[in-house]
Amino acid sequence: MARIAGVNLPAKKRIEVALTYIFGVGRTWARQILQETGVDADTKVMDLTEQEVNALRRAVESRAVEGDLRRQVRGNVQRLVDIGSYRGIRHKAGLPGRGQNTRSNARTLKGPRPSQGGGRKEKR
Repeated sequence: MARIAGVNLPAKKRIEVALTYIFGVGRTWARQILQETGVDADTKVMDLTEQEVNALRRAVESRAVEGDLRRQVRGNVQRLVDIGSYRGIRHKAGLPGRGQNTRSNARTLKGPRPSQGGGRKEKR
Protein backbone atom coordinates (compact mmCIF):
# COMPACT_ATOMS: atom_id res chain seq x y z
CA MET A 1 0.00 0.00 0.00
CA ALA A 2 1.47 3.34 -1.08
CA ARG A 3 1.10 6.44 1.07
CA ILE A 4 1.11 9.70 -0.87
CA ALA A 5 0.25 13.14 0.58
CA GLY A 6 -0.90 11.49 3.83
CA VAL A 7 -3.40 9.21 2.08
CA ASN A 8 -3.15 5.42 1.91
CA LEU A 9 -3.91 4.45 -1.67
CA PRO A 10 -5.97 1.26 -2.13
CA ALA A 11 -3.57 -1.51 -3.21
CA LYS A 12 -5.84 -3.35 -5.65
CA LYS A 13 -6.89 -0.33 -7.74
CA ARG A 14 -5.25 1.06 -10.86
CA ILE A 15 -2.94 3.96 -10.01
CA GLU A 16 -4.95 6.34 -12.22
CA VAL A 17 -8.05 5.71 -10.07
CA ALA A 18 -6.16 5.42 -6.77
CA LEU A 19 -4.65 8.90 -7.13
CA THR A 20 -8.18 10.36 -7.11
CA TYR A 21 -8.48 9.31 -3.44
CA ILE A 22 -6.26 12.33 -2.69
CA PHE A 23 -8.33 15.49 -2.09
CA GLY A 24 -7.69 17.85 -5.00
CA VAL A 25 -6.62 15.20 -7.52
CA GLY A 26 -9.22 14.24 -10.10
CA ARG A 27 -8.95 12.04 -13.19
CA THR A 28 -7.42 14.81 -15.33
CA TRP A 29 -4.70 15.67 -12.80
CA ALA A 30 -4.06 11.97 -12.17
CA ARG A 31 -3.41 11.47 -15.90
CA GLN A 32 -1.12 14.52 -16.00
CA ILE A 33 0.85 13.28 -12.99
CA LEU A 34 1.24 9.84 -14.56
CA GLN A 35 2.46 11.38 -17.83
CA GLU A 36 5.01 13.55 -15.97
CA THR A 37 6.36 10.62 -13.99
CA GLY A 38 6.18 8.06 -16.82
CA VAL A 39 4.15 5.56 -14.79
CA ASP A 40 1.70 3.37 -16.71
CA ALA A 41 -1.92 4.20 -15.83
CA ASP A 42 -2.95 0.52 -15.83
CA THR A 43 -0.44 -0.45 -13.12
CA LYS A 44 -2.00 -1.57 -9.84
CA VAL A 45 -0.82 0.29 -6.73
CA MET A 46 0.58 -2.90 -5.19
CA ASP A 47 2.76 -3.45 -8.31
CA LEU A 48 4.47 -0.04 -8.16
CA THR A 49 8.20 0.06 -7.53
CA GLU A 50 9.68 2.26 -4.80
CA GLN A 51 11.14 4.64 -7.43
CA GLU A 52 7.71 5.06 -9.06
CA VAL A 53 6.07 5.75 -5.69
CA ASN A 54 8.72 8.37 -4.88
CA ALA A 55 8.28 10.02 -8.28
CA LEU A 56 4.49 10.12 -7.80
CA ARG A 57 4.92 11.49 -4.28
CA ARG A 58 7.15 14.34 -5.54
CA ALA A 59 4.73 15.16 -8.40
CA VAL A 60 1.66 15.21 -6.11
CA GLU A 61 3.33 17.24 -3.36
CA SER A 62 4.33 19.94 -5.87
CA ARG A 63 0.60 20.78 -6.14
CA ALA A 64 -1.84 22.13 -3.56
CA VAL A 65 -3.61 19.00 -2.25
CA GLU A 66 -5.18 17.65 0.95
CA GLY A 67 -4.68 19.93 3.99
CA ASP A 68 -3.28 22.93 2.09
CA LEU A 69 -6.11 22.86 -0.43
CA ARG A 70 -8.76 22.38 2.27
CA ARG A 71 -7.36 25.41 4.15
CA GLN A 72 -7.35 27.44 0.94
CA VAL A 73 -10.99 26.57 0.14
CA ARG A 74 -12.09 27.28 3.73
CA GLY A 75 -10.26 30.63 3.55
CA ASN A 76 -12.01 31.53 0.29
CA VAL A 77 -15.43 30.74 1.77
CA GLN A 78 -14.59 32.66 4.96
CA ARG A 79 -13.57 35.69 2.87
CA LEU A 80 -16.97 35.62 1.12
CA VAL A 81 -18.74 35.43 4.49
CA ASP A 82 -16.64 38.25 5.98
CA ILE A 83 -17.27 40.69 3.14
CA GLY A 84 -20.98 39.89 3.26
CA SER A 85 -21.34 38.94 -0.39
CA TYR A 86 -24.45 37.15 -1.62
CA ARG A 87 -22.56 33.85 -1.85
CA GLY A 88 -21.14 34.39 1.64
CA ILE A 89 -24.61 34.98 3.09
CA ARG A 90 -25.86 31.79 1.38
CA HIS A 91 -22.91 29.83 2.80
CA LYS A 92 -23.64 31.19 6.27
CA ALA A 93 -27.32 30.27 6.01
CA GLY A 94 -26.53 26.79 4.69
CA LEU A 95 -28.35 27.34 1.41
CA PRO A 96 -27.24 26.85 -2.21
CA GLY A 97 -25.37 29.86 -3.57
CA ARG A 98 -25.70 29.43 -7.31
CA GLY A 99 -29.32 30.29 -7.97
CA GLN A 100 -30.91 26.88 -7.45
CA ASN A 101 -34.54 26.63 -6.47
CA THR A 102 -35.01 25.82 -2.77
CA ARG A 103 -38.76 25.47 -2.55
CA SER A 104 -38.82 21.77 -3.26
CA ASN A 105 -35.15 20.72 -3.49
CA ALA A 106 -31.80 21.57 -1.83
CA ARG A 107 -32.21 18.82 0.79
CA THR A 108 -28.46 18.21 0.90
CA LEU A 109 -27.69 21.73 2.08
CA LYS A 110 -30.85 22.37 4.09
CA GLY A 111 -30.58 19.07 5.94
CA PRO A 112 -33.29 16.54 6.77
CA ARG A 113 -36.87 17.70 7.00
CA PRO A 114 -38.20 18.17 10.53
CA SER A 115 -40.49 15.36 11.58
CA GLN A 116 -44.20 16.09 11.52
CA GLY A 117 -44.95 14.18 14.70
CA GLY A 118 -46.41 11.27 12.74
CA GLY A 119 -48.80 8.64 13.98
CA ARG A 120 -52.27 8.86 15.39
CA LYS A 121 -53.51 11.68 17.55
CA GLU A 122 -53.82 10.83 21.21
CA LYS A 123 -57.41 10.26 22.47
CA ARG A 124 -58.57 12.30 25.40
